[in-house]
Amino acid sequence: MLQIENSVAVITGGGSGIGRALAEFWLARGGKVVIADIAEGPLQQAAEEMRQGGGEVVAEVCNVTVEADCQRLAEKAIAAFGAINLVAPFAGITSDAMMLKVDRDSGKVVGKMSLTQFQKVVDINLTGVFLTVRECVEQMVNHGCRGLVCLVSSTGSLGTAGQLNYSSTKAAMAVMPKVLTAEFFRRGLSDRIRCNAVAPGYVGTPMVKNMDAKVLGKIVEQVPIGRLVEPEEVVSLVAELYRNEAMAGETVFIHGGLRLGSKG
Repeated sequence: MLQIENSVAVITGGGSGIGRALAEFWLARGGKVVIADIAEGPLQQAAEEMRQGGGEVVAEVCNVTVEADCQRLAEKAIAAFGAINLVAPFAGITSDAMMLKVDRDSGKVVGKMSLTQFQKVVDINLTGVFLTVRECVEQMVNHGCRGLVCLVSSTGSLGTAGQLNYSSTKAAMAVMPKVLTAEFFRRGLSDRIRCNAVAPGYVGTPMVKNMDAKVLGKIVEQVPIGRLVEPEEVVSLVAELYRNEAMAGETVFIHGGLRLGSKG
């Protein structure tokens, strides 16, 4: 079993949401964190608040779609703390739209999901994860680190209408642990570097909780446990996947019993 104390977590999307919750959880248990985000203001505020609690924190502004930024992030973690033990590429966005918008009266197409909408989500949620993981794992291999790559999939990976872009990226996250575990195994690395993914349902991040009350109410009605999943619950699962070295190559759902209907 791995211990969080003195271990180093690299977390993208660390300025808010689940990424920030993970950083705070890690620090509270004696770990060290490198948090990255493209939004400098929230990132620096989060880092300062964590430092006030006595945590060892490095903050790095990072655009995960830029190769050089991801390389710099991984190298900075090694320079600051000498190791990387958890890679948590949690930066992600949504840009929802139906692929085709069909007018109910005429039956004709009156709108489309734009290429920009599709590509931006793919760039951040898929390419950004690839670059973050590739650069961090290179450093883990070269410096003999032991630990976990933990990706974020989603119940959206099962197919949610209006999220062709997002669902496609989260489906990719669901298969990546198997692919990377196979690659690590072939290279004799799988005894010390593992990959898993967590797949949350509706999570009570500040952004979600600030939604229109009626819309949020309809979301909660779909969840069997009768509430949103809390970020701390997702983070607790990440920590268990880190500690338990028998867990490898899997995607674990944490959705409060949610099942998607035929209309997504």
